[in-house]
Amino acid sequence: MNTTITNFQSSNQERPARAANGWAGLLIDIILYVGGLLLIGAAANGHQGLLGVFAVGVLIAAVALSCGFFTLQPNEAVVLVLFGAYKGTVRDSGLFVTNPFNKRIRISLRIRNFNSDKIKVNEKRGNPIEIAAVVVWRVQDTAQACFDVDSYENYVRVQSESAIRHVASSYAYDDGEPDEITLRGGSDDVSAALTRELQARLIKAGVQVDEARLTHLAYAPEIAQAMLRRQQAEAVIAARQKIVHGAVSMVEMALNELSAKKVVVLDEERKAAMVSNLLVVLCGESEAHPVINTGTLYN
Repeated sequence: MNTTITNFQSSNQERPARAANGWAGLLIDIILYVGGLLLIGAAANGHQGLLGVFAVGVLIAAVALSCGFFTLQPNEAVVLVLFGAYKGTVRDSGLFVTNPFNKRIRISLRIRNFNSDKIKVNEKRGNPIEIAAVVVWRVQDTAQACFDVDSYENYVRVQSESAIRHVASSYAYDDGEPDEITLRGGSDDVSAALTRELQARLIKAGVQVDEARLTHLAYAPEIAQAMLRRQQAEAVIAARQKIVHGAVSMVEMALNELSAKKVVVLDEERKAAMVSNLLVVLCGESEAHPVINTGTLYN
């Protein structure tokens, strides 16, 4: 199955945000707190109203600056939004300070696993099967993940199940045509097709699919016994074909050896009887019991 990936262009594209070093901001914040308290003390002692107002303003600035601090761990990002406008994304780990009015949306950039439930779907030939898969994914574009879909985690879950259904219905379970890829026999090809299908769907949410593999594949319970009997019958037929092919080759070799070494000369009727006896011995399921002939071949 060939899946064409459409290049999805979103108006929301991730860009780096401006966030000051948190340690320098912390030092400034401490200075503002100390300065504000000192100014309040000086204003109280000197009864200067203007100085008191300035001191209160300094303390308010210190409190506001305190609200702008945030920390980031490795493989973590913060999306900054100011009054509904996207201002950028901070990806570096450490302590930062930003505009206290910025809304901060924290997003994990770590690799995640989604294990789908067992889904019942009809495969290419219409047989009901149960299938499940694991999807390894991570957020690549934080702006698309936040603003292009309602909930990117729920979007990954729904689209993954939809992609699994579509891929499962595009392949036969097994016993396909010559050189045909099947769900059972072409696991690598099916996984690659599922990965492409998922990436084409999840790129809209800024999600990168690293890998997708089937974790469960079986016929549905209502046809499992019938399919098992069919597989057993096919296995028996294949084994019998090999047995008969080998027996015919052995009989042919025996007749050629007897004729070449002139051990015995057989007419067509005796050759037919010998071939029949050898095939019964070689193809029979029970052990053969030899009978010693004390007469001649023609008696």
